[in-house]
Amino acid sequence: MKDFSYITNSHPTFIENLYQQFLLNPDSIDADYKSFFAGFDFAQTQQPLASSASSQSTQAKTISISGEFGGDIGKEFSVFQLIRSYRKKGHLLSTTNPIRPRKDRQASLDLVNFGLSENDLNTDFEAGKFVGLGKAKLADIIAFLKKAYCGSIGLDITAINYYEQTSWLQKNFEKKASEVFGYEKKKRILEKLNQAVLFEKFLHTKYVGQKRFSLEGGESTIPALDSVINVAAEIGVEQIVIGMAHRGRLNILANTMGKTYEQIFSEFEGKSVPDSTMGSGDVKYHLGFRSTLTAENGKKINVHLASNPSHLEAVAPVISGYSRCYADVLYQEQYEKVLPVIIHGDASVAGQGIVYELLQMSKLKGYTNHGSIHLVINNQIGFTTDFEDARSSDYCTSVASTVQAPVFHVNGDDIEAVVKCVEIALKYKHEFHSDVFIDIVCYRKHGHNEGDDPKFTQPYLYNLIEKHPNPREIYIQYLQTHGDTNIRELADSMEKKFWDDLQERLDGVKQHPLPYLKQSPEEWWKTLRKANSEDFQQSPPTNISEEQLDFLFDKIMSYPADFKPLKKVQKLLQDKIQAFKDEQKIDWASAELLAYGSLLVEGKDVRMSGEDVKRGTFSHRHLCIFEEDTNREYNRLNQLAPHQGKMRIFNSLLSEYAVLGFEYGYAVANPNNLTIWEAQFGDFVNGAQIIIDQFIAGGEEKWQQYNGIVMLLPHGYEGQGPEHSSARLERFLQMCAEENMVITNITTAANLFHAIRRQLHWEFRKPLINFSPKANLRLPLAHSHKTEFTQNQFQEIIDCPFSVSTDPATITKVLFCTGKIYYDLFQYQTKENRADVAVIRLEQIYPLATNQLDALVQKYHNATWYWVQEEPLNMGCVAFLQLHCKSFNYGIISRSASASTATGFAKVHAKEQEDIVYTAFTV
Repeated sequence: MKDFSYITNSHPTFIENLYQQFLLNPDSIDADYKSFFAGFDFAQTQQPLASSASSQSTQAKTISISGEFGGDIGKEFSVFQLIRSYRKKGHLLSTTNPIRPRKDRQASLDLVNFGLSENDLNTDFEAGKFVGLGKAKLADIIAFLKKAYCGSIGLDITAINYYEQTSWLQKNFEKKASEVFGYEKKKRILEKLNQAVLFEKFLHTKYVGQKRFSLEGGESTIPALDSVINVAAEIGVEQIVIGMAHRGRLNILANTMGKTYEQIFSEFEGKSVPDSTMGSGDVKYHLGFRSTLTAENGKKINVHLASNPSHLEAVAPVISGYSRCYADVLYQEQYEKVLPVIIHGDASVAGQGIVYELLQMSKLKGYTNHGSIHLVINNQIGFTTDFEDARSSDYCTSVASTVQAPVFHVNGDDIEAVVKCVEIALKYKHEFHSDVFIDIVCYRKHGHNEGDDPKFTQPYLYNLIEKHPNPREIYIQYLQTHGDTNIRELADSMEKKFWDDLQERLDGVKQHPLPYLKQSPEEWWKTLRKANSEDFQQSPPTNISEEQLDFLFDKIMSYPADFKPLKKVQKLLQDKIQAFKDEQKIDWASAELLAYGSLLVEGKDVRMSGEDVKRGTFSHRHLCIFEEDTNREYNRLNQLAPHQGKMRIFNSLLSEYAVLGFEYGYAVANPNNLTIWEAQFGDFVNGAQIIIDQFIAGGEEKWQQYNGIVMLLPHGYEGQGPEHSSARLERFLQMCAEENMVITNITTAANLFHAIRRQLHWEFRKPLINFSPKANLRLPLAHSHKTEFTQNQFQEIIDCPFSVSTDPATITKVLFCTGKIYYDLFQYQTKENRADVAVIRLEQIYPLATNQLDALVQKYHNATWYWVQEEPLNMGCVAFLQLHCKSFNYGIISRSASASTATGFAKVHAKEQEDIVYTAFTV
């Protein structure tokens, strides 16, 4: 949209040309200008304004704005432009900073910029009707605009292109700006502020010097969240999921979530023990909580505050995935029933790219929640970095423009303005299914933590903060000056009662915790148990009957009679059917689909995402097939049985960090849903390392947060260079301890089938990370016989099939390995007929099935053992095995240690691979 705000009435030709364009086609001009021209009866005796270009007579009767109506209509247009500019740029002049003057952002809203002057202030203008004043003096129009757009709230909607949305916001914002709250509402706001301010003061007094990452300076967040809960209850929300970093978390836990003060004080005393809600293997300001709150209208609403590490924004996609799963499971995809609330810091929302990734997901079919509420606690500082060094954009929330989300910049000391923003934001989100940002501009009273002196780096700012009254005092003074003469007495009584309550609870008087109404998925979690080391020595049965296998295979390989798939895909399916019929063999991709299909007919849901998962990253899966002429899509797993679970599969945006976080959150929410994420190449998973380190690897130990997510990481040395060979197996193994996750490198189609089914057949949940060799997808040796699906379970270790009939005492060498290298060794072994060598596969590397491995060591007691890997010596499994395999001696055969994962030259790769295999059999 072209911005004509610089045009003034000194350019009457422009106005007339724009008007002529309006006459020809009203929809061809900006909606605001269309409204302007349609709103005035420019020619009372002329034919009504034209609506199309078809009328020659209308064109003949068009009027000359600059001639017949002279400067008056020009000035009307200038006033209209002034109104339009205030609405778009007034936020640049709004008084949102409670501590210091705002930086000049060049709003250019002076009268002279619109061809107006002080002489026009007492002139009546029809344009006043555009702000609901009717014909009004220019001075009154400006006063109205300044009060609405240049006060404590700055409405930033310049990025929104849709007239319906901007019109709704302007209308409701201008109405809300003039609203006066009643006594009861003021009293509730004061009560929430009272709790927020005094809670921090109490902790500061009783636990001097302890880190708590206080909310002081940003206490308006508490009445803001109170308003979020109340308005959400009004618009039909039944679940709220909150994600935030640590600043202010204890205050929110106490005064929003209702966590008992005893629990919080116990954590300060270091006496907390794990409970059934969340773990306590983390510092107190990282912990989550759940409660069922009662809104002002009496409605119950479940609120979940997610646990989060110090990676400030990492929780945002996690709660988005969690919210999406709850909407899918509990409300049949009614996304308005679950509200994600993301609380940001100003430095992190601007500086951490995960926010951008998350916003790009927010409107996509596979990831939308129909909008989230973003609350920014804008301290104007990040650690010790001033905002001018923390971003290039005008606002920390400028990223909101990527999805045309409105932003409310609001002065954190004006509590009623903060509440007004929340009320408009939630109703806008509900109306238009859009993300909304509320930028609460406040300050941080202390340094980064309570032991940090901020004056080292920000002496001027913190001299101002030191003298600044807290938001509670400011609100009391505001109420006193606006007629509430008894408010000081009420505030003092509130303070005494709350302080006494805190002291009693610190002294051991019990506070009754709020009830929590468990949801169905949480009841499902309760039926599961914690895993122990014995669980991983042998897997549970995961086979299916021959009849079920035949039924599922037939269903998966068929499609509607009127569906015409791409000829290449049709040929692919026919080849699979023929192989099954002639040899009873099942390939890798079909085994994977059979695993999903078998879980679906058992009533479980499956969700899969990744950058090319419908087709399969290496064009192998084809779970969804497409019609050649129409591109119509057919999901092969959603038509298996009348009452099956749902197969949800989505090609993701080009993101690892946010998408994996989303899928982790989805898996946390429901133990009966199999959630899978596939990396385009295993190497790319390092873009999501924070989610892996902080959530997948550590979530159970830190927060007792169980998770059964499956990660499929293509991994294997095939001469494709350093960026397409290694998923960094060694990194995952380094993070393994206390049975926190399962690491596999599977080599057969049937074992993949059993591993996937095992995820939901275990009596517990663990993340599964499978390193999937690309070569195995089409390797005939990796295909499995039908009986391996109907008779077996997952095999943690596979003994040597070549030496199965050989006397174990005659085996002189054992090569044990994992993944793709096995087939290179096996092919050499069969070619050279080396029956004196046994090649053993570790299909599950962690937890290591030590009893099975020890049995094989005893079986091949005359042999010399070697570990063989295709990764360099400083990568792969070497370090892990040296830590976990100390009961027997073995040598190591690998590539030399390397700073890069693999060579980029195909011939060098082939020679290295050949040397490894040759050395393994000749050493």
